[in-house]
Amino acid sequence: MRRPTLEAVAARAGVSRATVSRVVNGSDTVRPEIRAAVLRAVEELGYVPNSAARSLVTQRTDSIGLVVSEPPSRVFSDDPFFSIVVRAVSQELENADKQVVLMLASSAAGHARVERYVAGGHVDGVILLSLHGSDPLPAALLRTGVPVVSHGRPVSTVRPPYCDCDNVGGARAAVEHLVGKGRRRIATIAGPPDMTAGLDRLAGYREVVSGSDRRSLVAMGDFTRESGAAAMRQLLEDDPDLDAVFAASDLMAIGAMHTLRKAGRRVPDDVAVVGFDDIEAARYTDPPLTTVRHPIAEVAQAIVRMLLSLEPGQRPEPVILPTELIVRDSA
Repeated sequence: MRRPTLEAVAARAGVSRATVSRVVNGSDTVRPEIRAAVLRAVEELGYVPNSAARSLVTQRTDSIGLVVSEPPSRVFSDDPFFSIVVRAVSQELENADKQVVLMLASSAAGHARVERYVAGGHVDGVILLSLHGSDPLPAALLRTGVPVVSHGRPVSTVRPPYCDCDNVGGARAAVEHLVGKGRRRIATIAGPPDMTAGLDRLAGYREVVSGSDRRSLVAMGDFTRESGAAAMRQLLEDDPDLDAVFAASDLMAIGAMHTLRKAGRRVPDDVAVVGFDDIEAARYTDPPLTTVRHPIAEVAQAIVRMLLSLEPGQRPEPVILPTELIVRDSA
């Protein structure tokens, strides 16, 4: 069977093609009784609007690009951060009758492909996720004129509007909790130095440590479980007498706890451990992990609302959501 056309709907409803077009595209200039006749004809014929043709008229695709600056192996790993963001962004866009287009851009070729796709008018806006260092993608996409927002504060000097959580305050609360528990030699497993989440959580740790007689003890990780385990081994070599560690992600904290267990250190008796994110697995570690709740889904929802409300040339203030210390048995 041939696909029903606007002309067929118009003939069935007894109106012009232009009237059918106005109804299908949501115009409020059509009288209610005529609108009802058109919608009845649409249902009877099973008419489905041609989205490609409609986008030529409306200059909208009703699609939003979610660009992740990570390789597939990281995006589809056991790190729940990415799935939480994708789910929250998809749901928020679905509520707005729009869809998400997931694009990965972890290489120069990936950047070029994303830039061509966006410049070609295939999306109405872009959400950037997991930016690293002086990533050229924000500047390149902003030059296309397409609205761009960032999930998290970009490190680069070219900064689109963004939403984030209070990384500094959350880290500060975590380390202050360890100080309040009487811990004297507090180390940290920091996140990547080319990401603001890594930088800001390290800054929050240092704010507390530098304001006391404690010395800073830092090992670097990349937010993965494996890097947390390796960083904990390094910290134990650097200072065997450390009695607490703040990890900048729960996965790194879980890796650190594994290393501590293998080294014969009890958590929290010998070494207290605090993480960051409050992923579901944090409740099921042994012992359950004290952590900082990162409102991942709420930040994602806020960034979608920011993008959809952007006006041309507008530069909204950043939205920073609060974090919360969740105290469990590991510290």
